[in-house]
Formats: sequence, C-alpha cells, structure tokens
Amino acid sequence: MSKLNIIPSLSIIVALGACSSIQPPAYEKDKSPENRREYNGLKGVIQQQKDQSYLMSAELQKKCNAARIDHAVAESTGDDAQSKAQQAIIKATCVTD
Repeated sequence: MSKLNIIPSLSIIVALGACSSIQPPAYEKDKSPENRREYNGLKGVIQQQKDQSYLMSAELQKKCNAARIDHAVAESTGDDAQSKAQQAIIKATCVTD
C-alpha cells in the first residue's frame, strides 16, 4: 500500500520539475534593446522597463544632436527664428550634467 502512495507523489514531483524547465527565457538576451520583442515573467518585465528607458534616452539624444546641428546652421546663416526654435528643442531634449 505504501508503494502505491509513493508512485503518484514521484510523478507529481517529476511533472513539476518539467514545468519549470520549459519556461521561455525572460527576454531575448542575444538581441539589442531595439530588436527585442518578447519579455516573459518578472525578470522580463524589469528588462522591458530598462529597455524602454534606454530607448527613450537614445531618442532624446538623437533629437538633441539634430537640434544642435540645426542650431549651428541657423546661427551661421543668420536665421534668428530658426535659431530660437532649435534652442527651444535643445532646452527640451538635451540632458545637462
């Protein structure tokens, strides 16, 4: 009778162990943040937030750099209206230390 109780217990333990071994990875570690599309579990959510923060910072940096270039061009051509517009973009997007 005791052997009959052990067999179901062992099968449950084996089944539970197998469930944890087939979980997908938290995120696609081999891809850059720009190319990741799948996030799983708590670690995946945490990495997704980090990736989103990184991507937002990168986008702001691109806008900042473009505005600085456009501002320099506007200054060199004497276009005051464009210069002021680019200064506003620089103020909104560039991070100061």
